[in-house]
Formats: sequence, structure tokens, C-alpha cells
Amino acid sequence: MTFPDPRPALARGIDRLSDRWVLLLQIGVSVFAAWLVACEVLGHVNPFFAPVTAILCLGLTYGQRLRRIVEVTVGVAIGILVGDLIVVWLGSGAVQMALVVVLAMGIAVVVSSGQLLVIQAGVQSVFIVAFVADQSASFSRWLDAVVGGVVALLVGAIAPTSPVRRPRVLAARTAREIATTLREVVDALHRRDRALATAALDGARALEDQLAELRVAASEGAAVVRQSPLLRGHAPAARAGSALVVPLDRCVRNLRVLARRAVVALVRGEAVPEQYIALVAALADAAGDLARVLDEHATPSAARAVLDRVAELSAHVDPDAGLSAEMLRGQVRSMVVDLLVIAGMDEDDALLSLPESSA
Repeated sequence: MTFPDPRPALARGIDRLSDRWVLLLQIGVSVFAAWLVACEVLGHVNPFFAPVTAILCLGLTYGQRLRRIVEVTVGVAIGILVGDLIVVWLGSGAVQMALVVVLAMGIAVVVSSGQLLVIQAGVQSVFIVAFVADQSASFSRWLDAVVGGVVALLVGAIAPTSPVRRPRVLAARTAREIATTLREVVDALHRRDRALATAALDGARALEDQLAELRVAASEGAAVVRQSPLLRGHAPAARAGSALVVPLDRCVRNLRVLARRAVVALVRGEAVPEQYIALVAALADAAGDLARVLDEHATPSAARAVLDRVAELSAHVDPDAGLSAEMLRGQVRSMVVDLLVIAGMDEDDALLSLPESSA
């Protein structure tokens, strides 16, 4: 029995940690500050709900952070308040727990349509009834939750610039993967190897996960700029990061079609002219060059010269090319447009930059 290699999963886990360590540090600072304020300023003993609320508010993403902080704080406060009142009036038990959940979540639904707020109200109310604390500390528990939310709000406003830069990093990574997949297609066509072409198609399909990560990162970057007054100057960078999402998504879709057509050509035994294979290789070089430019934080337009050269090459039609070969050439032309848009060109201008096809 063979076991899968754990190294790729470990590498992905380390990448996730490197992406989130600043956020984890923010959460740690919030926990420390919330506990300190509740203990030293308000004089509460063991203010459990202050750090817990701070953790729940900040979460592990930057996106919609302000809304999440408000929803969690209000939801926790409602759950604690209703739970304390039920314990004081009716005591604790299964019936009281069911009652407190219905009341707390019902009040939360009236207050807001936010799902997170309603769920937190129910969870915290159950916690109060299930683990009955000193009833004299009821108001302090409610106040601790408010302290945790306020601290999270203040710390959340001091957001690092990494969420603003991250979309460009992910875009560069995706462009590199596009280049790698294109080179695999070239290798498969040269070798007439159907298995290699199928592997390239699988690689193109796997890029959807990276696109999903890019969408989240772009949303987080925009949210950080909106919510942090200290990062308003980074708004252009956040907009530029968001602008990469749509053309990269289209580029990956076109890549999947290209790879699929390469598989079809090999399955049917269709010949693909050498100049078309060279065209795919040139596009791979252009995608790799764009990835390098994005990585170096240079102006994306610096990659246009290589793309313009691929656009010129894509206009040359081989009169002996079959359907699959022509579809490959067509997908290369579509991807050139997508990559030009990623490089900062207007979509209409990118379309107009493609020379007319000619034999």
C-alpha cells in the first residue's frame, strides 16, 4: 500500500500560514488588549467574553471585516444578555436552553438579517445557560463582549498593506501556471502524447482554485482600503488588483479550451502545423514574462512588447491546418487579448491590436 506524498499538502499549508501570519498577529494583539481593558480598566475577573469576541470579530479574512465585527459584537451581546436573563429568572436546564435559543435568535432576526449575528446570538445564549457563571457578573459579561468588539474594530482599522498587494502576487502565480500549462501542451503536441495533453488539461482545470483565491484576495484588498483610514492612499493599488480578476478568469477559461482541443487533436490523429505549436510556445513565454513583471511590481505594460509579437504571429494562417489546429490558433488569439488586458490595456484596444488573419 502506497501513501500519498505529504510534502505538497505541507507546502500549501505553509503558504497559507505565510499569507495569514500578520492577521494572526492582529488577533493576538486584540486578545491581549481586550483582556487588559476588561481586567485593568473595568476591573472584571476572568473576562472570558472579551478576547473570545475579539477573535470571532476579526476572523481569518480581511473581507467584510467591519460588517463582521458589528454583527458578531451585537450577536454575542444579545446572546449573553438573553442567556443571563433566563438564568436569573428560570435557572438552567434543557427547557431553559431551548427557550433561550429561540428568544435570542428571534431577537437577533428582528435586529438584523445578518446570518452571522443570528448564529452568534444563539451560540452565546446556549453557552451562558450550559455553563452557568456567577449571576452577579451578568452585566460584566455583556460589557466584556462589547469591549472585545470595540478592540477588534480599532485593531481592524490598523490593517497591514499585505491584503492590497496580495492580488498582484496571486495574479503573478496564476500567470506562471498558465505559462507552465501552455508549455505542457507544446510538449504533448511535439511528442504526440495524449497522456501529457490530458495532464495539461487537468492542470488548466486545477487553476480554478487559484482563481477563487484571487477573487477572495481582491475582495479583501478592496475591503481593507475602504475600512482602514490609514490605507486610503492604497486605493489605486486595490482597484488594480481587482481589475486582474476578470481577464485572468477569461484567460484560464480559454486555456482550458486550448488544452482540450490539443487532446482532441491527438485523439483524432489530426496534424497540428509546427508554426502553430511554436505560436503556443511563444504565448507561454509571454505569459511567463507577464508573471515576472507582476512579481517585480513593475508596470504591467512592460510585458506588452512580447504579447504584441505573439499577436503578430497569430495572424498567420496555415492553409493546410485542420479544425483542431485552427481552434488552437483562435484560442491563442483570445488569450493574447486577455493577457493584454491584464497588462493594463483597455479591452477594446486589445481586440483592435490583433492583426487580421491572413494566409
